[in-house]
Amino acid sequence: MTRPARISFVSLGCPKALVDSERIITRLRAEGYELARDHAGADLAIVNTCGFLDSAQAESLTAIGAAMAENGKVIVTGCMGAEPEKITAVHPGVLAVTGPQQYESVLDAVHHAAPPQHDPYVDLIPPEGIKLTPRHYAYLKISEGCNNRCSFCIIPKLRGDLVSRPAADVLREAERLVGAGVKELLVISQDTSAYGIDMKYAASSWKGREVRAKFLDLARELGEFGVWVRLHYVYPYPHVDDAIGLMADGKVLPYLDIPFQHASPDVLKRMRRPAAQERTLERIRQWRAACPSLTIRSTFIVGFPGETEAEFALLLDWLSEAELDRVGCFRYEAVAGAAANDLGAPVPETVKEERWNRLMALQQPISHKRLKRRVGRNEQVIIDEIGPSQAKGRSRGDAPQIDGSVFVQSRRPLRVGEIATVKIERADAYDLHGTAVGY
Repeated sequence: MTRPARISFVSLGCPKALVDSERIITRLRAEGYELARDHAGADLAIVNTCGFLDSAQAESLTAIGAAMAENGKVIVTGCMGAEPEKITAVHPGVLAVTGPQQYESVLDAVHHAAPPQHDPYVDLIPPEGIKLTPRHYAYLKISEGCNNRCSFCIIPKLRGDLVSRPAADVLREAERLVGAGVKELLVISQDTSAYGIDMKYAASSWKGREVRAKFLDLARELGEFGVWVRLHYVYPYPHVDDAIGLMADGKVLPYLDIPFQHASPDVLKRMRRPAAQERTLERIRQWRAACPSLTIRSTFIVGFPGETEAEFALLLDWLSEAELDRVGCFRYEAVAGAAANDLGAPVPETVKEERWNRLMALQQPISHKRLKRRVGRNEQVIIDEIGPSQAKGRSRGDAPQIDGSVFVQSRRPLRVGEIATVKIERADAYDLHGTAVGY
């Protein structure tokens, strides 16, 4: 297609839906798309539906049917899109169905059906969008909001309940990023392992097949891009066990970022943490048996309201047995509106500080011990920075900004974003040091 793609648009329902339509059309026009007055003269059609009443749903289905008859390439969005099965049961041939306010999903579907005509000499925005990370890695957000109601957190009040992106939308974004040179995708959300539960794991079309919006299915598909895939904010629901096989097979990085937050059952109950906790140590042992190279990082809170010395001691004992690779620790801070503020007596600041120091003093030799096990091995390292005498990078067990680094000597200059094979020669408390032996 040498001319800009033309899109017809039908907006149904209330003024709020009309504003959503305006936002979508504004984005489309900014990307060079043209609007068509009728479906027959367009390259594809968008129908913004209303689902408030049965009569409104009937009107929406009629509008979709008219667009299908006149054009055949139809994207459906809006309130009725929150129940996609009602639409696909009547019109199974629609290209995509997205819910209300899912502007990015609509744009992704448009890009897939009628790619924008990118002109590098004129366009101000590259196809993959504007990124604030270095060129070789990017964050890939798969959902917004959260269904959990942890007592110390107000994110659901700020961002609402879980809203997952269709798997095909996520995969199209990943494809664009990889095409732009990204070598590491960092998968993020508020609760990554809950991905898709809000949309009942509905499938979407990707490369001629249906892919479910499910944690394991998405991870498997991302693993086919041939780049590093790192999973963050993974709550330890039972189905997370299935992802360890993907790590052992090299499909995704052998890395789990699991925010355990505490080990005391009583504290966890007051925190209202999701997922079963009583088998955590056993499951960690099983994960490591299935994937010996697995790196586990986590975060913990000390000084939670009502935390006793016995509960904190239980946490220390748990850490000694778990031997996590990477640990971050936060002193509890009261947040306005958080239920935790009223759950127990506040822990004095001096006690919080003392417990924080004890936990970090316990964890440091554990981290050092686990790093020393890697001395003598050859490991892949992605280079983040280059200097006059050495480069700084990360192994497969290190996420940017939050984990350690690998300092690399090399007989030739390394490039940012390059993945080198490095022989690990020594370890300190948090970092590794080695020499490049392969490029």
